[in-house]
Amino acid sequence: MNNNLQFHPETLSVRAGSESTEYGENSEALFLNSSFRFESAAQAAARFGGTEPGNIYSRFTNPTVTMFQNKLAALEGAEQCVATSSGMSAILACVMGLCSAGDHVVASRSIFGTSVQLFGNILKRWGLEVTFVSLTEPDEWAVAATAKTKLFFVETPSNPLTEVCDIRLLADIAHKAGAHLVVDNCFCTPAIQRPLALGADIVIHSATKYIDGQGRCLGGAVLGSKTLMEPVYAFLRTAGVTMSAFNAWVFLKGLETLHVRMEAHAKNALALAIWLEAQPHVSRVHYPGLKSHPQHALAMSQQLSGGGIVTFEVKPVSGKSAQESAWALIDSTQLISITANLGDAKSTITHPATTTHSRVTPEARLAAGISDGLVRIAVGLEHIEDLKADLVLLES
Repeated sequence: MNNNLQFHPETLSVRAGSESTEYGENSEALFLNSSFRFESAAQAAARFGGTEPGNIYSRFTNPTVTMFQNKLAALEGAEQCVATSSGMSAILACVMGLCSAGDHVVASRSIFGTSVQLFGNILKRWGLEVTFVSLTEPDEWAVAATAKTKLFFVETPSNPLTEVCDIRLLADIAHKAGAHLVVDNCFCTPAIQRPLALGADIVIHSATKYIDGQGRCLGGAVLGSKTLMEPVYAFLRTAGVTMSAFNAWVFLKGLETLHVRMEAHAKNALALAIWLEAQPHVSRVHYPGLKSHPQHALAMSQQLSGGGIVTFEVKPVSGKSAQESAWALIDSTQLISITANLGDAKSTITHPATTTHSRVTPEARLAAGISDGLVRIAVGLEHIEDLKADLVLLES
């Protein structure tokens, strides 16, 4: 499909990136082979040397993966997408491609617990300097930046508190410091937010979440300009943090329904958030679509909706601790799945302090606002009244 810019995003979700073979299939083909034949030794040399485009080896060139990359790039408005084996491998590929030992990264405190471990533990051991700052305090980013700063890294909305940063403002601060702004867009997807259009340089995705939409496959993606993606692709080609062709094919199918799914997730999430605010055993609800959210106006200026994630604080009840009260609520559910994954058609519920952020120090969890009474629900596509009924303990 030529000239993607003339089509609406919903059309791009269905049509962009698709190619067919000589058989004329109307659904993208699945190429499960590991290697590709060449017509001659000269052509093989040209492919390996980069002077002729084409497939070589599925670790770094595969037609199905390429179709997924092109479709997601069209949706995000990016020049290039590099697909990876998971969301975490996407972050790793981004950093390893663009940074060296001795470089500096400024990252938000309000990021996924495993991302905290990657930046604050593993990458630090290899000589990367990392400073964690508040997502919502731009001055802290400006102060933290040094002459060695290469990247600013944020999730917006954040996991799990759904805090929101001003992408345009943070991009300006990053660029003045000579750094690139990287935005993890997992919670929103391009159906709700397009960070590159707001000034960000790179977008990260865990395709495992809403891009798939049904909890089936692992995958990730890094998107940006061709100049920035060249070293990221070079790292993937050598290190092999590769998206499988089968998973890419599943994600292609997921992207076709992305916009209608995200609209439904957000509608359910807003309704549940409003209901939760009225429950006697809830002290606070975190959801960007609520007017009570501290960054509500900002969120609505750069997002099309509040998204599908709702987080709330459970009040301690009946002599129980905050954690015991949160666990009691989680254990009482019959419909909502107890799992830390999100982006599924099925609603999921988890206790961040003891799951997604359990490897983060208590001090770091406290600094990030993750309390023992915090519960996160990734609101799915079930009927909203059934979801409310499953949280009956909150009404008692």
